[in-house]
Amino acid sequence: MAYDPNEPLKDRITDIGPRNYEEFLPPVIKKNYGKWAYHEILEPGVLVHVAENGDKVFTVRVGGARLMSVSHIMEMCEIADKHCDGHLRFTTRNNIEFMVDDLAKVEPLKKDLLSRKQAGGGFKFPIGGTGAGITNIVHTQGWIHCHTPATDASGVVKAVMDDLFDEFVSMRMPAQVRISLACCLNMCGAVHCSDIAILGYHRKPPMIDAEVIDKVCEIPLAIASCPTAAIKPSKVQKPDGTTAQAVAINADRCMFCGNCYTMCPALPLADDTGDGIVIMAGGKVSNRIHPPKFSKVVVAFLPNTPPRWKETVDTVHKMVEVYAKDARKYERVGDWAERIGWERFFEKTGLPFTHHLIDDFRDPAYYTWRQTTQYRFTNS
Repeated sequence: MAYDPNEPLKDRITDIGPRNYEEFLPPVIKKNYGKWAYHEILEPGVLVHVAENGDKVFTVRVGGARLMSVSHIMEMCEIADKHCDGHLRFTTRNNIEFMVDDLAKVEPLKKDLLSRKQAGGGFKFPIGGTGAGITNIVHTQGWIHCHTPATDASGVVKAVMDDLFDEFVSMRMPAQVRISLACCLNMCGAVHCSDIAILGYHRKPPMIDAEVIDKVCEIPLAIASCPTAAIKPSKVQKPDGTTAQAVAINADRCMFCGNCYTMCPALPLADDTGDGIVIMAGGKVSNRIHPPKFSKVVVAFLPNTPPRWKETVDTVHKMVEVYAKDARKYERVGDWAERIGWERFFEKTGLPFTHHLIDDFRDPAYYTWRQTTQYRFTNS
């Protein structure tokens, strides 16, 4: 087979890179690719997309997990083979969507999904997460797999979603509510732009294991990893009287990100009392009603209290309840808070307002404080 420089990929055989996504599309979707006219939500967790030529695809969305066992994935594939000609897809929020091309296939699919239970009685494949409800929580890896978390991910999400399960399988909110979790402020999750965000937060600088740091770390690499220049080279006196290369940390400059620990395992950051959770609110990606917004800190710190994280669950529950009762239809959490004023947001939710919440992440603060003629007092 001769190589043609004008068509370098012609007849090329390789295992490098993913296969073409078109191979995995259901036939009805491949046939109407780019030709869909509209879609509707028929009921919580069930959607229909209608093509320009009248073809339809019905989607049943079920809640999934961020960390899945092989047996769980095999069960999904079994369902897809049984009802959907082997096709399924994952959403960006860890939901699983099963797609069929006929309305008559939807009820048998739903019945099969809801019949599958966990050993404790919970649904393996709860149907929901669409429209004006609470979506599945997208989250990071937490204590299970990440090396710099300030809180767990799967455990906190499990506790929160157990409490909010009824809002996942229904559409009773004023608008959709997206909840996200990142287990540290490196923020692998989408907490910077979510309606409600749960963020793991370190409050203490790294500890220095001076006895081994010169053996297991490249000191210049650890210093260069710090985004705030809080680390500088230093020397330590060993018990035998010799000196060794180490580092010193300026605690006032440290932002507790854990980058140094990533580069140097002799600079651990985790601490049982210093680590905890920050709650943020008001972010979104959507352009509807108002432009996209960043999340704002509304609770500066909550402790880690596994296995059920009661303080975090209660705080999120209270925010959701107040929002559901007080917001107007189609208002996202941030739109609602800005309409009533953030002062009233804290009053209604009962969250304590502290000096930690005065400003956002911009500097200098002078330019971001509310000091314009549009300032609105909400005491009356």
